[in-house]
Amino acid sequence: MSYTINRVIKNADFAEVDERTRQALVDRGFGILTEIDVKATMKKKLDKDMPAYTILGACNPNMAWEAIGVEPRVGAMLPCNVILRETTEGVEVSAVDPVSSMTAIGNEQLKEIAGEVRDMLSEVINAI
Repeated sequence: MSYTINRVIKNADFAEVDERTRQALVDRGFGILTEIDVKATMKKKLDKDMPAYTILGACNPNMAWEAIGVEPRVGAMLPCNVILRETTEGVEVSAVDPVSSMTAIGNEQLKEIAGEVRDMLSEVINAI
């Protein structure tokens, strides 16, 4: 079982895919709570070069509310990370599979919510 939902956008500019990803998230009710420019961080902290790589911490407030309501400590597993990374094939966009990440928590209600979020994130990835 894969722990991410993936898509490679061929022949696309990284900034363009970044914009499209952000819009697809917003269109499906997600906000971006955190953003990490991994490439810039590695350069600054380690003086290492790497291809473009960004982590977006996405959250759908309604789904987070439901999840926290059935499992108060689930916040340790939030938000849902979405990464964009430059590859030789194009720009890869990957979202965490919430069902996979929640397997450690034995709560059936939470698994149902995670399934809904996975469907929403799959729609995001497909819309890019």
